[in-house]
Amino acid sequence: MLIAGVVSSQRQDEDSNRARAAANRVRGKLTRALEKNGLRFGDPVFIRIFKEERELELWVREPRKKSFQLFRTYRIAAMSGKLGPKVSQGDLQAPEGFYYVARGAMNPHSNFHLSFNLGYPNEFDRAHGRDGTFIMVHGNRVSIGCFAMTDKKIEEIYTLCDAAHASGQKFFRVHSFPFRMTEARMKEAVLDGWWSFWKNLKQGYDVFEESRVPPNVTVEGKRYRFESME
Repeated sequence: MLIAGVVSSQRQDEDSNRARAAANRVRGKLTRALEKNGLRFGDPVFIRIFKEERELELWVREPRKKSFQLFRTYRIAAMSGKLGPKVSQGDLQAPEGFYYVARGAMNPHSNFHLSFNLGYPNEFDRAHGRDGTFIMVHGNRVSIGCFAMTDKKIEEIYTLCDAAHASGQKFFRVHSFPFRMTEARMKEAVLDGWWSFWKNLKQGYDVFEESRVPPNVTVEGKRYRFESME
């Protein structure tokens, strides 16, 4: 038992070192890139995901403002399923909706290099009887319901999110959409079985598009409700 405990402790130290090593690799260039855009390393972050476009946007809050500025758009390396929300464990779907990631959901011990848990199912998902566990954004390019990035890109994303937590951001929001919810794209989807659900998502999408501030999101009557945080 002592040997096993020592091995386990050593493994945890190695895994934590992995996150520190990743930060050491990317912090300098991230800091310089942020400064060129008038942004600062460690300031609050916000993430949007678009499944159809296979893109993950990372936004950083502008100094002394509430509004966020788009910092980088990352290509999602792997994602299973099709358009539409995750409904049940094992359906291989990636979720759609409004999630948040507290510091405890960051996982430097991931089998997929580095990861963070989106918090699926959220209150809305549970109200609709949806279930599933361990839905992540992670590295290693493989997915069975998660959003998988290359190891190089997850190092940047994880480092920026971890730095925001360390600087005092209690949680960062992740908004996951089926596609960019423009009026034209919504018209194409009007006959889809998820149309009503997507109309509800678009309300939150529009609040951010107009203000560049993520809305406060609650659930009432099995629907998302949005309050502007301007």
